[in-house]
Amino acid sequence: MKRGGAAGRRELVAGLAFLMPNLIGVVVFVVYPVVFSLAMAFTDWDLKLHNRFSDVTPVFVGLENFVDMLSDGKFLRYLGNTLFFMMGIPLSIAGSLTVALLLNRDHRPERARGRLALLAGALLLVGAAMMVLTGLGSTAMTLLLGGVAGGVLIAGVAGGTTVYRTIFYTPHFVAGVATFILWKKLYDPQTGPVNVALTPVLDALTSLVQAVPPGAFSVLLATGFLATAGLAGWWWAWLRRSYIDGESGAVASLIAVVPPVAPLVCAGFWCDPSPGLWLMVAAAGALWVAQVVRLLSARERFPAPLMAGFGSVLLLSAGVATAMFVLIGLSSAVGGLPAWVAGAAPTDAPGLDPPDWLNQYAWAKPALMIMGFWAAIGSNTMLLYLAALSGVPPQLYEAADIDGAGRLARFWNVTWPQLAPTTFFIVVMATIYGLQGGFEMARTMTEGGPAGATTTLSYFIFTEGFETGRLGFASAVAWALFLLIFGLTLFNWTFGNRYVNE
Repeated sequence: MKRGGAAGRRELVAGLAFLMPNLIGVVVFVVYPVVFSLAMAFTDWDLKLHNRFSDVTPVFVGLENFVDMLSDGKFLRYLGNTLFFMMGIPLSIAGSLTVALLLNRDHRPERARGRLALLAGALLLVGAAMMVLTGLGSTAMTLLLGGVAGGVLIAGVAGGTTVYRTIFYTPHFVAGVATFILWKKLYDPQTGPVNVALTPVLDALTSLVQAVPPGAFSVLLATGFLATAGLAGWWWAWLRRSYIDGESGAVASLIAVVPPVAPLVCAGFWCDPSPGLWLMVAAAGALWVAQVVRLLSARERFPAPLMAGFGSVLLLSAGVATAMFVLIGLSSAVGGLPAWVAGAAPTDAPGLDPPDWLNQYAWAKPALMIMGFWAAIGSNTMLLYLAALSGVPPQLYEAADIDGAGRLARFWNVTWPQLAPTTFFIVVMATIYGLQGGFEMARTMTEGGPAGATTTLSYFIFTEGFETGRLGFASAVAWALFLLIFGLTLFNWTFGNRYVNE
């Protein structure tokens, strides 16, 4: 029954009174700062000049801050750093999905006798490993980490997947700064467990490199680049089959062809531009052109919408591109082993030393990406995949078993399509977080160094606004970042959401 008059007004006033604290908080702490930052982006606001101790007032400068931002090489460089860190997103998603698949069922024996035997084996394994570490004279930190890993194994064997799920998700509850401080200690070049564990491995690798002819490593370098080109060729051939079978549309397939080109182009800039290397890159480019021509010339195919399967093929293409970057990096590292062992200068002692992870330009980004991968595989992404896996109808697996499908076929034709909505949501959120993240780890672990190698856009905004004092310029960068995030999110929702179930 609709109320009117004085009674209706009293109810409206009462409702607004209850909502007013939240509304005031949103206006004061959200709406006002956002609008104020937009206004600052068009002024020359500088804390050193415009403050309560100065009579100078900010001046409207129009688009000058945005022009300076685009002409300043720092913005593009730090945008490149941000995008480089985002290359770990496909690996993190794949790792979270793998962990979710492993934790989706209890792998313990059904009988109590079998569980006791498995527990006894775990205790024996952990005890033997700890005695070996003690005999090798390992540091206290290494023994502590080994004991923690052994305890996790024993607890998981005794308690089943519930214990593993809890342990994997536990780092998500730890404060980010505390986690970054812990990893900073792990990466310590002198006493960190990472370098302590790497030292004997690198000593053995040094002996191996000295015993092998240097030409063998050039062969391994060429093999790695050929394998990278072969991976690209395999992906393009698979994409063509998907296009012919009607699983992906023409436009979606052509867009998914592009990401693997980036590693091939970057290979020419990262490595010595020898004729053989450029020949391999040119051969890979010719292979790409041939695959595009074959894709466009396919006639006998099942009809499909132009953007059908866009989300799946683009995500897989990004994963292939990331794997190609990893192959290129490993190949370059293997090819440079003889020079590293000989020493960069005549006064250097021959041998391989563990890297100074956070203070060397070449290692700072990989160090933070490894830490990010460790944090991501047990985060909310894993929980989302676990929830999605529990919702897959068992009848689909039964039908696949009747058809004789193997594990890989079951995953690709049953599990993966059912996970498409969840994967789409994860990709959208990971893209947003990847573009606006990176501040805490840069501030805590590296302060954006070395030489700006780990400075992301979010940390750049902080340094420009609160260390340099250029609030107007920092606001312009912040709004440019907002437009970038908004554009990518709109692109994802426009195409990915429409064809997520294709």
